[in-house]
Amino acid sequence: MAALWLALAIDLCFGEPPARWHVVVWMGRYLAAAGRLVAPAADDASQRHGWHFAAGALAWCLGAAIVVMAAAVIATLAARLPAVAAALLTGLALKPLLSWRMLRDEVLAVESALGRSLDEGRAQLARLVSRDVASLDAAEVRESAIESLAENLSDSLVAPLFWFVLLGLPGAALYRFANTADAMWGYRGTREGRQWTWAGKWAARADDLLSWLPARLTACLLLAGAAGRSDHGHCGFVAIRREARRTPSPNSGWPMAAMALRLGVRLAKPGVYVLNAAGRVPQAADTLQAARRAGRAVLLAALAGTVVLGGRAAWMLARP
Repeated sequence: MAALWLALAIDLCFGEPPARWHVVVWMGRYLAAAGRLVAPAADDASQRHGWHFAAGALAWCLGAAIVVMAAAVIATLAARLPAVAAALLTGLALKPLLSWRMLRDEVLAVESALGRSLDEGRAQLARLVSRDVASLDAAEVRESAIESLAENLSDSLVAPLFWFVLLGLPGAALYRFANTADAMWGYRGTREGRQWTWAGKWAARADDLLSWLPARLTACLLLAGAAGRSDHGHCGFVAIRREARRTPSPNSGWPMAAMALRLGVRLAKPGVYVLNAAGRVPQAADTLQAARRAGRAVLLAALAGTVVLGGRAAWMLARP
């Protein structure tokens, strides 16, 4: 429990560690190198789907095994230390696996840049999303920023905490590797000159599986306090599920739909989906409100994790 709160405190006070010490950066370097081996060039006419799928799965499993073993070594070392030192070591190791401050700051920076000019807003948004931002208008830039906040609230905070509570440091590390692999490999078609449809399929499905429950928990955390309604209309679990099904992803639509309904705004990806179509166009104040609601969800997630960990400890102490 102390390690969980320490990791969040470090994140809020100091943000991300330098890239040379950041374990997620290390994961990305492994995935970039392995990706060049498993994914064929986009113009390769002799693509073997089965081979590329197997190669991608094997490279993913190898990387995941390395990450889990490294985390298990740290967890084992921490278990042999005095309580204060164990919490400190575990908290320091957990921090790079979750990120709230950077996500919040990047989303608010989009709003700040948009207040200066549309071009600056687009440029700032490009740091957050992989979609083409060149043709987005001001409303679409704001919608994309709020969507990214909601989606990454699950990926960058709730899901790592969920797996940490469930499986300890190795669980959080495994999830972070899976999510990073999906971000780099989980594409249909070509990206950066390589074909990922089959080479990245295992990575995409693994992330879908590990994110399934955390995405829905994130929606519930955003819904908490709504008393069955949003500020502008109905905001129940059934409504969130209905809206979430409009997105192609089995998971990301849940926190995005919850945020759209909770704020009473329309969120859309042009040509792909529209969430809460009856909602109003988001304004600058909605971005700030979204950040506040996400911050409350972070606090609720930490409190829930503390309760679960405390209950588990009490149960173990009570066992004969």
